[in-house]
Amino acid sequence: MAGKILTVQVKKEDKFLREKTKEFKFFKKSAQAAGRELSFKEIDELLREMRRTMREARGVGLSANQIGLPYRLFVAEVPDAQGSVKFYAVFNPRLEFPKKEKAVMEEGCLSVPGKYGFVERVTSVKLNGVDKRGRAVKIKAWGLLAHVFQHEVDHLEGKLFIDKAKEIFDVPRSERLIKKESDLK
Repeated sequence: MAGKILTVQVKKEDKFLREKTKEFKFFKKSAQAAGRELSFKEIDELLREMRRTMREARGVGLSANQIGLPYRLFVAEVPDAQGSVKFYAVFNPRLEFPKKEKAVMEEGCLSVPGKYGFVERVTSVKLNGVDKRGRAVKIKAWGLLAHVFQHEVDHLEGKLFIDKAKEIFDVPRSERLIKKESDLK
C-alpha cells in the first residue's frame, strides 16, 4: 500500500499531488473512500505503512496522497517541547483558526525533495476530524504541531508549501556528502 513517496519532479505525480482528496465514510466495521471499502484491519495496516514510510523518509508528517492514495487522511509525529513524541492519524481533517496571529517557519516536504522555504502560517489551530474507527477527534495545536497540521491539510487540498513560500532554496549539501556520492560513481 505505502512505501513510495510521490514527488513534484515527476509530472504525473505532481498532477496527482495537486488534486483534492476524498473524504472517508465510516461504517460499523469498515470505511469507504474514493469508491473503495477498507476493513478496519486494512486501515490499521495502512496507518502502520504510512508511519513506517514517514519515519524512513525522516519526515514529521505524511498525507495519503503523497503515497498515491486519494484519501483525506494524514499521519504526523511531532516532538513537543519536552521531547515527547505523539503519533497522530487523522481522517477527514478540518482546521479552525481561533486566533489570526501568524509566524514564519522553515518548511520542507517529502514530495519536494532537496528544497525548503519559509512559510507564514497561523500559530495555533483547532483540528477536527475522526480517528481510525470514525470517532470524532478535536486537537488544539500551536507552534510546530500547528504548522505541521496546516501543511498536511494543505496537501489534502492539493496545495504544496512551494505554492505559499516567498522564496524556495536548495537544501545545502555538505562537502562530505558530495565527496561520498562521487566515490560511488
